[in-house]
Order: sequence, then C-alpha cells, then structure tokens
Amino acid sequence: MSNNLHGVKITFSEVMKGYVSAEATTFAHGYADGEEAGHGLSLHVTVGIDDLASFLAQPEHAGSLSGYVDCPLLGGRCPVRSGTFRLLTDSADLNRKVMYYQAYCETPQGEPFTFVGEKQVQHDAPLDLWRDTTTLFVNVFRGHADPERPARAQHWACGILSLGLSDFMRVLRGLHATDAGGSASLEGLAAFGAFFAGKLWEVYGPSLPPPVHQPVQHFARFTSEGVGGAAVTVHPFSTADGLGLTLTRYRRAACDDVVLIVHGLTTSSDMFIMPEHRNLVQTLLDEGFGDVWTLDHRGSNRFPYNLSRSRYNLDDLALFDHPAAIAELRRHIGPNRRIHVIAHCVGALTMAMSLFGKAVQGIRSVILNSVALTPHVPAWSKVKLAVGPWASDYLLGIEYYNPRWRRQRGWSVGKLLATGADLMHRECTSPECHMLSFMWGSGDPALFNHENMAQQTHDRLGDLFGGISVHYYRHVNKMVRSGNTAVKFEPGNPRYAALPDNYMDHVADIHTPLLLVQGQDNRVFADSIIQCYERLEKIVPGRHQLHVFPGYGHQDIFMGKDVAADIFPRLLAFLRQHAHD
Repeated sequence: MSNNLHGVKITFSEVMKGYVSAEATTFAHGYADGEEAGHGLSLHVTVGIDDLASFLAQPEHAGSLSGYVDCPLLGGRCPVRSGTFRLLTDSADLNRKVMYYQAYCETPQGEPFTFVGEKQVQHDAPLDLWRDTTTLFVNVFRGHADPERPARAQHWACGILSLGLSDFMRVLRGLHATDAGGSASLEGLAAFGAFFAGKLWEVYGPSLPPPVHQPVQHFARFTSEGVGGAAVTVHPFSTADGLGLTLTRYRRAACDDVVLIVHGLTTSSDMFIMPEHRNLVQTLLDEGFGDVWTLDHRGSNRFPYNLSRSRYNLDDLALFDHPAAIAELRRHIGPNRRIHVIAHCVGALTMAMSLFGKAVQGIRSVILNSVALTPHVPAWSKVKLAVGPWASDYLLGIEYYNPRWRRQRGWSVGKLLATGADLMHRECTSPECHMLSFMWGSGDPALFNHENMAQQTHDRLGDLFGGISVHYYRHVNKMVRSGNTAVKFEPGNPRYAALPDNYMDHVADIHTPLLLVQGQDNRVFADSIIQCYERLEKIVPGRHQLHVFPGYGHQDIFMGKDVAADIFPRLLAFLRQHAHD
C-alpha cells in the first residue's frame, strides 16, 4: 500500500428511495404495504472516510454517515446525529459481503430512533450484481438501539430502498478523493475504485468451491449435559397406530405450569438441550418452570426407522403422535396442571393441526415457530416440493434424504446429490449445512443465519439433523398448492376420519391463545406465520399474538448462540401471561 494514501479523504453522497410500513415485520411486506399506503422513505447521506489507508487496512472498512432520513411516517425530515458506514465487509458467509448503513436519528418531534440498512452482496442468482449493490433492506427501531442486537430492539418500521441508475451516476460524479493538503488525489480515487472492484470480484468472479470441512467432535451425540439441576427421566410410549415414541422429563420442582417442547422434522429434542449455549430447557427451569418435557415424535432423528422409506404424512403426527404424547403427559402430571406447548417447524405445523383439528384438548397456551396453519414457501422450494418426491421415488430410487450423505464411504446416489449440493453452496465448508439447505428452503444457507450459530453447533449439524422420508414433502406440497392452507392429505381415507379436511374450519371454536413467532429472515417457510396471524385475526381478532425477530431465520430461533437473550424473554413473557387460571 502506498504511503501516499495516509491522510487521503474519500467522500460521496447517496440518495436511496423506497417504502416502509410500521405494520409490517418483513422487508418485502414493508415495501408492499408502504407503497400501498404511500409511506415513502428516502435516505440522503454523505459517506466520509477520513484516512483511506486505515480504511483499506481495517477489516471493517468503515466510514461515517451524515445527512437525514425523510419519511412522513417518521414525522418528516429526521437528521442523522451520528452514523456508521461499512463497505463490503466480510460476513459469516464465505461468499457474502455487506454494505452497512447505521444511523442514530431524531424525528422533528425529538423522538430518537435507529436506522439500520444492509445491502446483501451474494452471488446467489444469475445477473444479480446490480440488484445486490443497489437494494437496501431497512429496519427502523425506536430509541438508540444496539444495531448488533436487533432482536432485542423495539421495532418501528421496515421496508426496502433502492438506488436508481441516475442516482448511481450521481454517486459516481460526486465521488471525491483529497489528500492531506486538500488537493484532489487521483491515486486515492484509483485505490478506492480498485478496492471496490476487487471486493465485487471476490463475490461474483469465478471460483472453486471451498474444501470440505472436517468437524471437531465437541459433544457426544444425544448428550444431555446441556441441562443441569434437574432429574431426567425417559418415558417411552406408543401411538394408536403402533409406533414407539419418547417423552423426556426434566424435573426440578413441582410446578402447576408444565411445558412440553416439540421439535421439527429431521431434528430431535436435542435441539432444545444443546450444551454450547443456554438452551430452552435450561432457561425454562431457571426461570421457574420446574417441570419441562420434550417430545421425540416420529420425525425425530433419534429413531432409526426414519432411515427407510415410509408413507407417513403430517396427519399421522396430528392424529396419533400429539394426542398420545399429551395423554402420556397427563398420566404423569395429573388432570389439573396447566400444559403449555412450544413447538417448532413441522412440529409447530402438526401441533396446530392437532389443536385446531380437535385431536388434543386441555392446552393452556401454545407458542409456534415458523409455520402454523398456512404453509408458504419460497419459489425455489415450490419447485423442489413438486419435483423432489417423484424424482426420489421413481427416478433416483432414494428412500430418504440424509444430511450426512457426503461423509458416507463409497459412492451412492445420495452421496452424488450431496456432492452436487456442495458445488452449489459456497457459503461455508460444511456438507451437512449444504445438504440441509438443499432439503429445506431456499438460501445460502437456508435454515439459519450463520452469524447466529456457534461454531460447535455448526460442526455437529450432522448429529443434530438426520434422515427423513420424502413422503412428508408431498403433504407440505399439497398444503402450499391448496392456497397455503393446512389440509388433510387423503380426505377419503377412513384412517383419518377424525380429522377435518381443512384445519382452518374450527379456528373460531379453539380458545387456546397462540404466540406465533418467526425470524425476519426465514428462508424455509417464508412469511407463513405472518399469513397465519393475519388470517386468524380476521376470524378471531385479538385472541392470538405475533412476534417477528429481526436478524434471525428459521432454525436459529432455538439453536442460535444468543437465543437466551434475544429470543427466550419474549417466549417467557407469553408463558407467564398465561401461567394462571
């Protein structure tokens, strides 16, 4: 680096415009709702870099922001009191860089707020460089919040801003570099331009996939060392269709409010007792809920029968697994204690089906993450749901999908698929992570935001997730094609006669309050929870609650390293709200 870059200042100005909404909780909804309501927002900022040499040398590549936010929804023109800009910094994904805009602002009425915008620069679609570098995803938080912990902040509005071609040309014309004496610095301009172009080349230029990572074995598989200070007992039981399942009890003290926790498909109860962070079971015990149970239903990776072809569908969980689990739980705790349920992913979907299908009763409150009665998935996931099961059964001869395939000895169709997933996914070096993104959702990665995951967790994804039959995908596909509604897979089958054909039919009859939660960056079930809340509100307004966590995706809501501080306080508040008669 030339010594002539010390003291060189860079300045340029940007104007980005778009729409935001205070009612919406995801970026796309914020833009759409804001556009319909006429809630425009424009960001007028000047970026200042005081010393180009330091800027280039430091990994943050940071400068300052000054200017204002103009938005009638926020009260008008809101000056930036202090702000930070970071240009194409590395992220937790190997193939993604971020342009970051953060400003502490003040409304004309004197109310402080925090503006946080990010441009996600990741080559995950053809010809996406222009879109990535000109699209700003925006959150506005009340007060001067910690921008590094958005899930803990009070959300005000969100939406999307963009930089048009004419605005981009004005940015280029207004880009200035001056040396310590105040004279124009062509060398500074050239160095800044080379930095910018080089960072873009790192993302969009051709490259080889990263080598496969060999994980460190941090914990024994199925370990219970993540929970302390509780008596642990295992309670096997059988369903009415003859399948063996397991409840595990973590008991510290007698408690009138008993919590049952239900995992998603391909995971197990292990996701709630992870030792690498303060997990959900430990948190509940420490916060006064002294009797906590976890269910391993037929989708658990603890059961070897999931490594073979089956014809189970989601109605089986709703009709057989959850009612049997509640009955077994009641057998141990008695008829008078209150049962609260926390369920995730397909566990949440099928628990909602069981509850609103009137297969289970006596539930005091329910928390559902990611999906409930209205499954909605991204466009690429729709393609996989439509084609995947047929191709697996009739073309490839695959009995199940397994995230551990890449590490199997020898070659097989499954290992070839996993190798293909490695070639497509460049965001990390974990073949299990790549395969999980292939199995679920659309994104790089699909299941979570990498920055939320502890390295120990990422290393043992192959232990925490397992194989599963492709037949479950057929049922999800039918729901997606049925207007994003939970419906019965085989309406004419007498095996499921006790269940309704449409699980929305009895919504008005079920008085159990729900807390519906999801991450703002959910790339598995998209905005399913939000759609469910909106439909429930039209039928039974005010009965249920919704909370969306900025900065989180799908699986990291429970498995992220900071969930005890970011996520669990909201869940605990809801449980305490209903922990009484």
